[in-house]
Amino acid sequence: MVTKEEAKRYLCDSAPEQCFWVNNGPVLKNLSELAGYLPEMNEDAFRHHVNSDRNDFSNWIRDVVGDQKLADELSKSRNKDSASKKLRSRLSSLKKKAG
Repeated sequence: MVTKEEAKRYLCDSAPEQCFWVNNGPVLKNLSELAGYLPEMNEDAFRHHVNSDRNDFSNWIRDVVGDQKLADELSKSRNKDSASKKLRSRLSSLKKKAG
């Protein structure tokens, strides 16, 4: 179970050098920005970041944001809809916990 402090930390902006750089897209600072941009991302950009060899979103969330649970859930997502739903669900849970 995530603590209030962990939830707040997961929701914070990343340091400028640790932001997520979307292929041919924006630079994302936090989970909310990723959740907002993911549904609009074109399929080529999504496939660049999520394919049979890697899942950049899961890696960034694990290594930079620090949310192992969300990283594990996203590592199983192979399409935008699935990833978006998992991200929105976790984001909602974290916001409630953070207060």
